[in-house]
Amino acid sequence: MSKSIEHDEYDRRLKAVQTRFQKIHQAYLHTKDTAVVVFEGWDAAGKGGAIRRMSAVMDPRGFKVWPIAAPTPEDLRHHYLSRFWSRLPGTGEICVFDRSWYGRVLVERVEGYAKPSEWGRAFEEINQFEKLLADAGTRIAKIFLYITPDVQLKRFEDRMKDPLKRWKLSYEDFRNREKWAEYENAANEMLERTSSRSAPWLVVPANDKRYARIAALEEIADRLSDGVDLEPVPVGKDVEKQFAKLMKQEKSARKDR
Repeated sequence: MSKSIEHDEYDRRLKAVQTRFQKIHQAYLHTKDTAVVVFEGWDAAGKGGAIRRMSAVMDPRGFKVWPIAAPTPEDLRHHYLSRFWSRLPGTGEICVFDRSWYGRVLVERVEGYAKPSEWGRAFEEINQFEKLLADAGTRIAKIFLYITPDVQLKRFEDRMKDPLKRWKLSYEDFRNREKWAEYENAANEMLERTSSRSAPWLVVPANDKRYARIAALEEIADRLSDGVDLEPVPVGKDVEKQFAKLMKQEKSARKDR
């Protein structure tokens, strides 16, 4: 939990991994590959900060972030996985889930929103769900950000003092902290039972935000680029021809001015 990174190294590695994301993104738009990124972890662990560094260099036409809140009354009328099917990436897209279907075996389990029989069978349901995605060619990256209770409390205090960050806090954040041991047990079982070869978990020590961001983003980049040709796609001949025509017209127009 004491792992950290210096500012200079952080800046260098962040720039490098963001460049990789740009290459991955343009490759996916050409190859029509798809990817799913899952972020789970303690409240105030830094999920949003890591996601922002990734999304900053992505084009929204092929990149989506889904912040997952409590299910709506309409969601509750259907199987808990149904609301995630509609948010899965289309061809050439990358989708990030800020919390996910793992809520069934975390908050729904601990808070009693799901019966033991429901969350108990969810481990295998989730494994099968992710296997369907992986078998269809979707790359999956799963990140769990772990912070210690004292660091979480400090971040809660900082948010309470900052009017521009206070909106991130909720009653549930404080209530959930009172059940730290129960959430930790649930998370440990989740990590043990749902980490697979095609969809492994990476648990990141996140007491140092900079270290956590780099570790998470580099893991995601590795997963999403595995087996993908990241070389820029050559310009099509029709595009080159039209561009040459445009430049010729522009050059002629300049002479007439």
